Formats: sequence, C-alpha cells, structure tokens
Amino acid sequence: MATAPVQTRITEMLGIEKPVIQAAMGWIARAPLSSAFSNAGGMGIIETSSGELDVIREEILKMHDLTDKPFGVNVAQAFVRDPNIVDFIIDQGIKFVTTSAGDPMKYTSMLKEAGLTVFHVVPSLQGALRAIEAGVDGLIVEGGEGGGFKNPKDVASMVLIPLVCEHVNVPVVAAGGITDGRSMAAAFALGAEGVLMGTRILSSEESPVHQNWKDAIFAADATDTVFLNRSGPGPALRALSTERTDRILREGVENIFGEFAGTQKVYFDGNLEAGIALTGQVAGRIHAVKPVAQILEETLAEYHEVVARLPK
Repeated sequence: MATAPVQTRITEMLGIEKPVIQAAMGWIARAPLSSAFSNAGGMGIIETSSGELDVIREEILKMHDLTDKPFGVNVAQAFVRDPNIVDFIIDQGIKFVTTSAGDPMKYTSMLKEAGLTVFHVVPSLQGALRAIEAGVDGLIVEGGEGGGFKNPKDVASMVLIPLVCEHVNVPVVAAGGITDGRSMAAAFALGAEGVLMGTRILSSEESPVHQNWKDAIFAADATDTVFLNRSGPGPALRALSTERTDRILREGVENIFGEFAGTQKVYFDGNLEAGIALTGQVAGRIHAVKPVAQILEETLAEYHEVVARLPK
C-alpha cells in the first residue's frame, strides 16, 4: 500500500509527488542517481559544479531516457566556467533550476524570462531577502549542519528555517540535517514545505561514490564532521573528519580549493585522505545503504507517523 502523499506548494509548483529535493552534489548528481530520485517521486537534480558541460549535456539526455518525471539542474555560481551557462540550461529544455554559491541577482531574471522556475539556496536571512528581491520562486534554506560549502557564519537549521519563514511568503525547502520522516516533520513544523537531502542520498544504493565513503558515513558519530576554513580565504565547508581535515582544522590552509585536487580519488577510488569528503552532521543518524525509492517511501511513512503522534 502506497504511503499517503504530502501536498504542499512545492509539489504543486514542481509537479512532483513527494516534497523532497535531491542535493546537487558535484560529479555525483548525475543521471543514474538523479533519475532514481525523480522516479521515486522526488525532484532529481543534475549538477553543473563539475564544470563538465559536455558531460552534463549527455547526462541530461540520459535523464530523458531514464525517467518521465520532472527533474532540474543546479547552477553553483562560484564554479561556473562557461559564461553561457544560462543559455546552455535553456537549450536543454530544463524547466526547474536551483542556484547556489553566489548572488541570486546574477542569473534569476534571465532564467525567469525564459519561463523557468528558480529556487535559490541561502544560508542566512539576509541571503533570503536578497533572493526574494531577485525574484526567485522559492528558497532552499540551508543550515550549517549540512555537508558541503557553507557560509563561514553558520546558523543551525533549527534557528535559520523559522527565521526565514517568518520573513518571506515564497515556499521554503529545508536543507541541513534532513535524513528521514522525523527530520522532515520537524522542518515542516518550522515552516518549510519541502526538504532537501544530501548526505542521506550520497550514501544511497544508487550513489556512485566508493563504498569506503559510504562505510565511513555509516560508522560516523554526529561529531565526526569538521567545519573548515571559517576564516577563509574562500568558502567554509563541512566535511568528514579524517587525518587530512584534522590537519587543515589545526593549521589552516592558504587555498582551500587546492585541497580538492584529489576529489576523484576520494569520490570514486575511496581514498578519503586524498582530498575532502563533504559530509553533513546527519551522518551520525545514517547506518545502512538503502535504495533511493526506499529512502523516500520510508521518509514519508515516518513523517505521517510522527505527525499523528504529536499531542493535539
């Protein structure tokens, strides 16, 4: 028996069954993983932060073969190498875009003029208000406990989500610390109408990353990630604690991007000391690999159970 749906402005706006969006992880969020997410009723997202647009074009074509459900593309602005990225996305027939890691004023109007729906990822109230001014359709509000690149002045989801929801009228997707129905219910109680999953999907069956990284997530406690480069230069980030990241935490680093030279070895060879394994604190709540469809189905089932148990 299928789990009862959860209908919000997010599901209506994006044409999806479940108000759950997949994180746009560089090199990872490609057709095999993202199509599984869309086929499971969520919103699969294809990354562009790798900068490999010729490959991304092929991944989008594969998406059309693998799913007839909606999917989108992310533009991580700090990593854009092609000044024609907006034209590239429009040419692929994409209808939904998430933008992140930059000023929402840069691309929002061009994307909106082409008829696309745009959500911007924000780490602060100031960022949210800037995105509203730019004309976005929705916000992905990301707490500092999430993995990946972060605002050096991080705010936890428990504070950030209701703060933003108090000041905006567009639908909000909660990110950072989301891994199951319990955390989804908490996010909805704070004012969100959808959730985004990163680390939980990174460790899914369809995720292409090496089993060593997945096993490290399953073995991790909630305290086994580190927040790096808070004082810059460059972005701060949250990653799995390793000998390499512990050294960076102690000694600092001149160029944090230089630490990503071995990204492919981390992601696909399983050498976690070759670079930085971007991972959220929620790793401490993830203990087994599961198919994406099972993760989403269990998330919605638990969401309904949690809501039903709340005192009236």
